[in-house]
Amino acid sequence: MKKQTIVPDTSVIIQGLLSTLIKEEKIKSARIVIPKAVVDELQAQASRNRDTGFEGLEEIKRIREAAKGKDITIEFVGTRPTLEEIQLARKGRIDALIRDVAVKEGGKLVTADYVQALVGEAEGVEIEYIAEPVLKKVDIEDFFDKDTQSVHLKAGVMPLAKKGKPGSVELVELRKKPVEEKELKGLINQIITKARKDEDSFIEIGRQGAMVIQMGNYRIAITRPPFSDRLEVTAVRPLAKLTLDDYKLHNELQDRIVKGSPGILIAGPPGSGKSTFAASIADFLVSKSKIVKTFEQPRDLQVGPEVTQYAPLDGDWENTADLLLLVRPDYTIFDEIRKTKDFRIFSDMRLAGVGMIGVVHSTSPVSAIQRFIGRVELGIIPHIIDTVIYINAGKIEEIYELGLTVKVPTGMKDEDLARPVVEVRSFETKELEYEIYPFGEENVIIPIKGNGVSAVSPIKELAKKKIYEELRRWDPGVDVEIISDDRIVAKVKNDIIARMIGKGGKTIEEIEKRLGIHISIEPKEGTTKKEIYWDFEETGNAFSVLVDGKLTGKRVDIYAGEDFLLTAHVGKAGRIKIRKKSSLGKAVLQAISSKRLKVFL
Repeated sequence: MKKQTIVPDTSVIIQGLLSTLIKEEKIKSARIVIPKAVVDELQAQASRNRDTGFEGLEEIKRIREAAKGKDITIEFVGTRPTLEEIQLARKGRIDALIRDVAVKEGGKLVTADYVQALVGEAEGVEIEYIAEPVLKKVDIEDFFDKDTQSVHLKAGVMPLAKKGKPGSVELVELRKKPVEEKELKGLINQIITKARKDEDSFIEIGRQGAMVIQMGNYRIAITRPPFSDRLEVTAVRPLAKLTLDDYKLHNELQDRIVKGSPGILIAGPPGSGKSTFAASIADFLVSKSKIVKTFEQPRDLQVGPEVTQYAPLDGDWENTADLLLLVRPDYTIFDEIRKTKDFRIFSDMRLAGVGMIGVVHSTSPVSAIQRFIGRVELGIIPHIIDTVIYINAGKIEEIYELGLTVKVPTGMKDEDLARPVVEVRSFETKELEYEIYPFGEENVIIPIKGNGVSAVSPIKELAKKKIYEELRRWDPGVDVEIISDDRIVAKVKNDIIARMIGKGGKTIEEIEKRLGIHISIEPKEGTTKKEIYWDFEETGNAFSVLVDGKLTGKRVDIYAGEDFLLTAHVGKAGRIKIRKKSSLGKAVLQAISSKRLKVFL
């Protein structure tokens, strides 16, 4: 009898079904025709470091081994696809070449791809569709017990697991025998197979050398060289599903979550239980008849079926946000806000009126707020975030609420220093904990209360960093003396003084405005210059200090007793003109009236 001709497509080769059928002797006598288009597509995938390419090429080797000693021949036929055809593989071009080979060779097309089978039947091609059975359980689940948070498997290393609850986690060895690469590859094959077939599993991220798969409750990261030094599999699973009642929230906070459209930030270090708390809020809101959606990648929040979990649309959260505004949810939970674009999308949706609950990594509740500074304008932060809930070791450690006001910051005295201030208060006690406001060219966070001790004055807290940054532009060796909470003395080189003060004192006034403090300028070096005779003349809104006309064009230093006031250029006819209403003018007039004015050449 003429041998049966079997033409496998890429899906059957990748899933390793043909070699299994030969080993189980379900195929005893056959002519296996492998289209060259299949081999070239697998090679292209392997060249891009994709697992499917390597698995497919390994399967072809297994088919050759399994066929040895049997009445089975293997042939490679057909034309090789062009670069354009390989690039169009996702649109079915390679599948079409494979069907053409099956027709030409008079063979049966064997496929595990339902679309390929459907198209082949429509074209009149003889088809055998093999639906791969869905694995109910994969071997990696055997590494978990009821106390296991995560399992860490790496080729050549003992298998490790983190066990315990948040706050009391222990890293333990699961066995004394290292994990072999062959064992890991078998686990990976099972995981990928289940991800393709199981409706509760999917591939979240598939890139060169890395893959993230959500398989039911398990989030599995797979890395291989060159991205990682060795083949590695990390599987993470939430230990428990809690309700909001387990956290014993303040009734006022529960009301804030449900009523209106809040902006809540859930902060904490990695593994502290932030996502578990966010999931409990989602279920709580559903119980209050609210429409809830989530932004997640990977989608691992353990929420009920009423909550729709969204991934980035076309790889971009902005596209997802555009769609979400059309869906009109009451609340959106944004899990894992990391990049600058994530913060801006969170802010845009919050300002659009959607209730937003964000999850962010941070070492303290105030550092979570700080991550928004610089990404959005300071004045709108309280409109984006009104509540910060800090989670650590699975428990709520601190709750802050934010508000915006205009006032003189704590520790400053001059009313002229009033500015917009973001107040961060304890939700429970309503006591002021932090203030955030512009200082110089930056926004700063100042602790107002900590461990029962009042905070250091803002000027003393920031003098070295902020004031020095500004004044070193004029004199890198400037000396700063803090006189009070809102006044300093800056000692600079003598030849810098005139430039720093500026014409009519305008330059120094601009510096004072930027820093929010009063600055007195003094020469760093003591003067050894010759004291000269001077006279005084008052005219309208100004007055003049008169010296010898021969000094026109020279520079002189003017003192009030031992206190330096300014360095000035002598004008025509020995005249030094000063405005009466300027701060320097007032100081000079006071020195003249008290007979303490001195002029040095």
